[in-house]
Amino acid sequence: MLNFIARTWVLVALFVATLLVGRSFQPVLEATGGALLDFQMNGDDALALLQGLTPEQKQIHFWGTVINDTAYPLAYGGLFAGIAWRFGGTPRRWLILPAFGAVVFDLLENTTQALALSGFEAALVAKDVLTPVKFALAFSAGLLALLLLLLAVLRRMRSRTA
Repeated sequence: MLNFIARTWVLVALFVATLLVGRSFQPVLEATGGALLDFQMNGDDALALLQGLTPEQKQIHFWGTVINDTAYPLAYGGLFAGIAWRFGGTPRRWLILPAFGAVVFDLLENTTQALALSGFEAALVAKDVLTPVKFALAFSAGLLALLLLLLAVLRRMRSRTA
């Protein structure tokens, strides 16, 4: 599977999917008044936001979480893992871990948010851990992917001038 997601056409498709799914959050943002639970870094802030949403906004947010925010970590996580696998050299099996970790933590966070949006607000306490770890792993995986791409470009430029 990792060899598959490291193929050029798959990486391009995952990049496009990441952009398109990221853009798909805009209508959800507008419908909920410009704030989503995903960006609340702890349970207390998320609960305060949740309590300010109307039932209609909660329903829209729920579907945005279940549909859009399930697809998003799969897209960006696959992209970052594919880049790490393709360009990571010998330690690549370790370099994919931040991407996979980000996907797992993002999906766990989505589950707690869907539960909270469905009436089980106590689930938001998990955001105290899940959200900061998700962002740290996603940022690390993205930064690593950019670095590996830059190094690959530099290697290619050197081999052409040699």
